[in-house]
Amino acid sequence: MERKLLIAGNWKLNKTIREALELVTLLKRSIRETQTVEVVVCPPFTALSETAETLLESGIQVGAQDIFWEEKGAFTGEVSATLIKEAGAAFVIIGHSERRQYFHETDETVNKKTKAALKNCLTPIVCVGETLAEREADKTFLVITAQLKGGFANFSADEMKKVVVAYEPVWAIGTGKVATPAQAEEAHAFIRKELSKAFGSDVAGTLRILYGGSVKPENTSELMSQPDIDGALVGGASLEAPGFTEIVRNAALGRRPIEEL
Repeated sequence: MERKLLIAGNWKLNKTIREALELVTLLKRSIRETQTVEVVVCPPFTALSETAETLLESGIQVGAQDIFWEEKGAFTGEVSATLIKEAGAAFVIIGHSERRQYFHETDETVNKKTKAALKNCLTPIVCVGETLAEREADKTFLVITAQLKGGFANFSADEMKKVVVAYEPVWAIGTGKVATPAQAEEAHAFIRKELSKAFGSDVAGTLRILYGGSVKPENTSELMSQPDIDGALVGGASLEAPGFTEIVRNAALGRRPIEEL
């Protein structure tokens, strides 16, 4: 089965409601529904509902940047899967390196959040990846293996079919550095191999693995030409309509036959 490319824009802590609506209004005009690329934007919680409403019937979907694993209760400041789904989210990013670095996200909490997302019929984009120190110490594959095992402990094959994985080398996020296509493909192929061992080749063969780490229009096509890279988790370059639109177009050109977007 051919894996449909997925381009997800992670806006992080950017965009007021007004700014978010301005951006998605432009994206609606420049990105038409396409058969080869699935497009998702992930605004801050405050702009989720308005963004989703504006994008109705546009072909562009909406995701959240995080969730809590409990449905409700005395958890001040947290947002549940139920709440983001009601606000219009279909996807949710889980375990982003910035969550791990600044907010003490662990493989255990990633596991709980991913379970909560699936329970509420949300598609989780689960992030894994190594720091620069870990890569330089030749621990890249050890780190990824531990994150996969912890993040997906006690998952069934059927559950894994509904998951998206994002490989994001921490040293390439927001730094302007980017893994070479060969480096990215090596990591993606390793992830697919490990998932195949754990959940079977059928699951691993259809599961999408995204690349995240200073993705730009200039490097998108070459990255997407790699056989195990199924899309991108885009940070800063998703904050402006022209650049994000070009990334979507270049993704299609890099992996699929040319089509008008």
